Amino acid sequence: MNLEAIYHIDDIPYAFAVRADAIKVRIRAKRGEVVRARVLHSDRYVPYGHEVPIELELAASTSAHDYFEGLIQTSTFRVRYLFLLEDAEGRAVWYGELGASVHRDKAGLFHFPYLNPSNIHEVPDWIHDAVVYQIFPERFCNGDPANDPPLTEAWTPEARPRPDSWYGGDLAGIRQKLPYLQELGVTLLYLTPVFLSPSTHKYDISDYLKIDPQFGDMALLRTLVAEAHALGIRVMLDAVFNHSGQEFFAFRDLVEKGENSSYRQWFYAEGFPVTEEPEANYLTFATGIKTMPKLRTSDAELAQYLLEVAAYWIRETGIDGWRLDVANEVDMGFWRGFRQKVKSVKPDALIIGEIMHHAGPWLRGDQFDGVMNYVLREALVDFFAKQAIGVREFSARLALNRMMHSDAANQAMFNLIGSHDTDRFLTLCERHGLGWNDLKYDVERLRLAVFFLMTYTGMPMIYYGDEVGMRGGYDPDCRRPMIWDEEAQDRELFGFFRTMIALRRRHRALRRGTFRSWLEEEALGVLGYIRDDGTEQVLAVLNHSPNPVELELELPAGRRVGGMLADALSGAVYTPAARQVLALPPFGCMLLVET
Repeated sequence: MNLEAIYHIDDIPYAFAVRADAIKVRIRAKRGEVVRARVLHSDRYVPYGHEVPIELELAASTSAHDYFEGLIQTSTFRVRYLFLLEDAEGRAVWYGELGASVHRDKAGLFHFPYLNPSNIHEVPDWIHDAVVYQIFPERFCNGDPANDPPLTEAWTPEARPRPDSWYGGDLAGIRQKLPYLQELGVTLLYLTPVFLSPSTHKYDISDYLKIDPQFGDMALLRTLVAEAHALGIRVMLDAVFNHSGQEFFAFRDLVEKGENSSYRQWFYAEGFPVTEEPEANYLTFATGIKTMPKLRTSDAELAQYLLEVAAYWIRETGIDGWRLDVANEVDMGFWRGFRQKVKSVKPDALIIGEIMHHAGPWLRGDQFDGVMNYVLREALVDFFAKQAIGVREFSARLALNRMMHSDAANQAMFNLIGSHDTDRFLTLCERHGLGWNDLKYDVERLRLAVFFLMTYTGMPMIYYGDEVGMRGGYDPDCRRPMIWDEEAQDRELFGFFRTMIALRRRHRALRRGTFRSWLEEEALGVLGYIRDDGTEQVLAVLNHSPNPVELELELPAGRRVGGMLADALSGAVYTPAARQVLALPPFGCMLLVET
């Protein structure tokens, strides 16, 4: 047995609390080597040797490793444990705090000293049922007063020159399109910044306590949130706390007063006087972007100010959470205080960080609920859009991403195929892929990616317009105005989005079930997986190739005796536990559900 491949630590993501009386443990081993894995556990204070065994299940496999996991229930909240691994030849290895050994006593013991309530990564229950829709407000819809229902409070936009690139989108336009979003099946709106700013993107905020009049005002936002809630749609806003804009009052004070400014510690001035031209002598977002001076969120006064901003908008408008811009560059102590503040105002508010790489340090239950799952997006782009990897590599990358986080964090991910910071997925499909002819199946590959998103664990996120076939390259091309002319929309694609969202909402296993790989046919390009919530089992199969595929295999048995399995997309019916031929067209998919 390859001892170097065996790995476990008594910490997230290998050991974590899942509820008040249970922890989950995971252990890694070389792929294909361990055929049986058990964990032996007991209370930490009972005599050594009283540990009882629990069988672990193979939860995921990457190209190099297998991951086994299981639940340890505890009535005393104190756990001591070690692992026993066996290979196909019957050789056994003990694994504990001291490492691997053929002798139990020399392996040592892991400890979960006490299961305190604070150990549990609690996420809002409603997120399991969420389908997210991201809107870039300035490019979404311009509210037409003639079609706008009366506001509960009067709204008169302030006169303010609009930049040449302004497309007229505003909160009134989003409000008018709420029926469209409800028809699509959306349950959570994520809006990029709506606060006062001189730019179209609004990530250089001038006033954190004021809605940009180009979008509307406080009354209009309140109305939008209230009407969305009435339709079963929650709303979250974008918080930009890594940096401000140049017009932010504290930064203007710093420029004017220099060392004597009361806000000197809110920023990172590299010298005095503070200069903006020709180059900034202060730290900024990214490299020398002078319009976005970086905030020193470790400063207690600034932290208090920003925490009050976050609480203010929840209290005043009823929003349901925050997406956090450039979250990985902000002081972690600030984010811990942010979570405490936000959850004290609205316990079921959602907190999502923007992190484009492995986000484990932020997903321990004391900062974010989840993040925008860009690691998953990279795998989706490489597999579906670029066709640069095969089924096994794709499945392995999915597995590794899941195993890097706790269950709660995985369930709270924003699973996206695109955003305001990326190329449109359909454009990537058009520009890449196998073969350079007219049969590139670009829309079909987008459909497969959507099928996967709607059947995977976590929250599927739609970037506005993807559902009607919008195209666009990298920022700012990906921020084209929303297409509302139905003749210019791909209505068939819209119907597919709506169907898949409806299927996700209909089947609890797709929203709250476990995920397990079922088929990985590398040569054929076929991937299959199982979602199971303990009462329902749903089987998803997709053909990621330009060839029709027929698979003869034994379907996993349904949970109900004598129950039939039907493809929710085509209506074809199959008998559980019997060898069946599954026929998939090029880039086709099926969702087998119990009937």
